[in-house]
Amino acid sequence: MASASLQFFAFILALFGVFGDIAATLLPHWKVNADVGSNIITAITQMQGLWMDCTWYSTGMFSCTLKYSILSLPVYIQAARTTMVLSCILSAFGICITTVGMKCTRLGGDTDSKNNACFAGGICFILAGISGLVPTCWYTREIISNFLDQTIPESSKHEPGGSVYTGFISAGFLLIAGVIFCSSCFKRQQGAWIYPPKQHHFPSTEHESNAGYSLKDYV
Repeated sequence: MASASLQFFAFILALFGVFGDIAATLLPHWKVNADVGSNIITAITQMQGLWMDCTWYSTGMFSCTLKYSILSLPVYIQAARTTMVLSCILSAFGICITTVGMKCTRLGGDTDSKNNACFAGGICFILAGISGLVPTCWYTREIISNFLDQTIPESSKHEPGGSVYTGFISAGFLLIAGVIFCSSCFKRQQGAWIYPPKQHHFPSTEHESNAGYSLKDYV
């Protein structure tokens, strides 16, 4: 019962990780630059994401521009696109596989098949967490290095947006869920190896009859 509850908790964490991964991939809040200027009425907030750049004005206007050209983008944005999409795909596969292999479900067949499915789903979650953690770290490093560069003007400097933090948290959830799934299956397999099922040996009737015959002879 405890292992089933732990797997269910890991599944909930994985769901939060999947939703956070998708939100971080699609939302244009990876870079944020607030330019107030001399008048607060003309304040502008610029947001840059993996797929589009958006501008929000204090008057209520909001406009976005899609990034159609892939080759014109910096290398870290191209890598972030690829790895975040890969993270979403792997985490979705992990959700499907662990749904079959969880102990609280009636899918997946016998115990060994469910354990293998849980282990495979945990590996998918770990890979998805790594795939989501790498681009967020790389993107944050680029933002900080540009912010500390004295040759770049202040108007061109940005700060990490909400999508970066969402990507960090989602990657952590996926990693924790993957470790829980893999460790729960490993513990059960290890227990089966250490404590094999006991085999009961019953003496044959032939030996009993022989033993009784020999005693009669000696008497």
